[in-house]
Amino acid sequence: MYPQHALPGPQVVTSLDAAQQLQRELIHLNISSDVHDGYGIALISVWVGLIVWCHHDAFWWRTGWEPGRKRAVYAWHPLSEPERAARRVALRYAELRRSHPHSGLIADVQP
Repeated sequence: MYPQHALPGPQVVTSLDAAQQLQRELIHLNISSDVHDGYGIALISVWVGLIVWCHHDAFWWRTGWEPGRKRAVYAWHPLSEPERAARRVALRYAELRRSHPHSGLIADVQP
């Protein structure tokens, strides 16, 4: 008879752990970011207008503005898929980079 093995239960991930995991995935995509943590929520600052919140079981970030309703539009992705979330954040990052490039002064010192 084969031994019975218990299946691993869901792994508890803190907001900070999730943010750092997403930051590592963004680094693989050549996107730098800063992680900030406090009060049970973690933030990843990626670019002007792109901050990713990590809280409970999801990453979420602002994707635009709905003028008719005068409110922000958000996207979200489960914390369990940081690699896929990073690819989605990278798409938004590319969009924002086109509309908010570095100033001339900063561009002169960028590698």
